[in-house]
Amino acid sequence: MDPSETVPGTEPLPGTDGTGRRLVRCRLCGRPLTGTASRRTGLGPSCDAKLHPSPPDIRTRRHEVEQDVLPGT
Repeated sequence: MDPSETVPGTEPLPGTDGTGRRLVRCRLCGRPLTGTASRRTGLGPSCDAKLHPSPPDIRTRRHEVEQDVLPGT
């Protein structure tokens, strides 16, 4: 029998999501995690983005500065 099949008339085990997989919840918000990477880290994609924001692009940090004209040009 395939572990993902459920037997009619039986209840899923406590702590499982009904398919036989252990129910893993997000450590930050408590929502159930379904993705493999999310289950491994314990954080959902939105909570992971809140805790680990992507670094800013160096091109967005540049700003123009007014400079004096060089003598002789």
